[in-house]
Amino acid sequence: MVEGDYVLVIDQGTTGTRAALVTSDGSIMSYAYREHTQIYPKPAWVEHNPLEIWEKTKLVIKEAIEYAGVNPRRIAAIGVTNQRETTVVWDPRNGQPVYNAIVWQDRRTSQLVDYLKRNYTDMIQERTGLIPDAYFSGTKLWWLLDNVPGLRDKAQKGEVVFGTIDTWVIWNLTKGSKDVLTPERGGAHITDYSNASRTMMFNIHKLEWDSELLEIEGKIPEGILPLPRPSSDKRIYGYTGPEVSQILSGISVPVCGDAGDQQAALFGQAGFDAGEVKSTYGTGNFILMNIGEKPVKSKTNLLTTIYYSLEEGKAMYALEGSIFITGAAVQWLRDGLKIIEVSDEVEPLASAASDTGGVYFVPAFVGLGAPYWDQYARGLIIGITRGTERKHIARAVLESIAYLTRDVLEAMMTDTGIRIPRIKVDGGAAKDNFLMQFQADITGIEVWRPSVFESTSLGVGYLAGLAVGLWRSIDDVRQNWKLDRVFKPKMNPDTRERLYKGWKAAVQRALGWAKEVPWAYELS
Repeated sequence: MVEGDYVLVIDQGTTGTRAALVTSDGSIMSYAYREHTQIYPKPAWVEHNPLEIWEKTKLVIKEAIEYAGVNPRRIAAIGVTNQRETTVVWDPRNGQPVYNAIVWQDRRTSQLVDYLKRNYTDMIQERTGLIPDAYFSGTKLWWLLDNVPGLRDKAQKGEVVFGTIDTWVIWNLTKGSKDVLTPERGGAHITDYSNASRTMMFNIHKLEWDSELLEIEGKIPEGILPLPRPSSDKRIYGYTGPEVSQILSGISVPVCGDAGDQQAALFGQAGFDAGEVKSTYGTGNFILMNIGEKPVKSKTNLLTTIYYSLEEGKAMYALEGSIFITGAAVQWLRDGLKIIEVSDEVEPLASAASDTGGVYFVPAFVGLGAPYWDQYARGLIIGITRGTERKHIARAVLESIAYLTRDVLEAMMTDTGIRIPRIKVDGGAAKDNFLMQFQADITGIEVWRPSVFESTSLGVGYLAGLAVGLWRSIDDVRQNWKLDRVFKPKMNPDTRERLYKGWKAAVQRALGWAKEVPWAYELS
């Protein structure tokens, strides 16, 4: 019988870490959030400090519990969701990272990816469902092994371990506990199938690390990789160790839920039927479609990824369109151009313009993801005239988010033959009514916004709770989903297609830019 009636959720994202308490009726009782430092050592390089992330994680756990005023003994389980492909290598004997975390946005491995594209694209896509790109973890780990002095030797000796951020957080949560699946690693050194499927080293059909891919992606020793497990694990990954139990008033809590943030969001949106689609508006934009128990190879440059798993050796699958920069473009308006002081100012500023005045913005700061997959694309603003004002730029930035989402939805419908009836939305920018209406207008598809925006936290909360019996089945989860508002298309179809044609023309001008003029980045 389950003890406790709350799930503690840790949502470790690209710009910050959130902890939340999820109740049995699928609401968020309290949450705490802290940003962490974004590190840019060189153009197109992006790093995080793993130790800072862990310190912020402990802080938000403490704050979320204090804000709720809940006795930690009422916490039944812990679930972790995360920025997925971001790569960490550390020494499990002392918990010290060997290098900063290399973030999913990072482009430093583009030349390694070019080698893989020339020689192994079909093999990689067939086995992993992914298209070779610097986005994924495999070439990041390859780069670390080649560039951190002595690291390859330590890896071959088993003196270091690799993980995506979920693995790093779960290892720290359970560090020092004797009750873990991998006691020899000093903590639970695990990942779930959904996160493993984002590394470009995992066979999504066999649900195991692929030895041939490890060989061609830099001779990666399999012994440093985490143990792949279901997203909701009744065996329990491990129990909280002394460092975390101290925050929890001395009790030890099972850690038993894990999923990549985008998969968790679809789960939190109760996307359990084949053909259901969600779009998460965060640092990037990620659109997932449930495709059921059998993976489908995309013909339109989408990714085939593992959605979730409730049982060892079995998984559900999804098609995904990954858009690298969307909400981060709003942060750029705030921090880079400084045309707004806080992110919430962008909606009223954009709404003050009746249109963009012919301006298009392509947010290819770190290349373009699906369906273009051009790591050499770079951002542009085009169509500027003497009459262009900051409100036009702000509107063009928000519109670009909706255009990129339409690109992915068009590809999904081509791959599956399914006409998408609605898009369920979540994430911070889903609160932006202007953006949600334009999203409906430019796609011609209804946009459904739930009453609880934090679908990512809810999703992994459900996965952890299912493992300990707080919810009996996904039918219980489905009944918890509640609608806030529907945005229906209002735009004239001819206007919709004319605007979208302009968008496609702008994208063509952004493609390949860094390859055409590499000297521009060498001089910066």
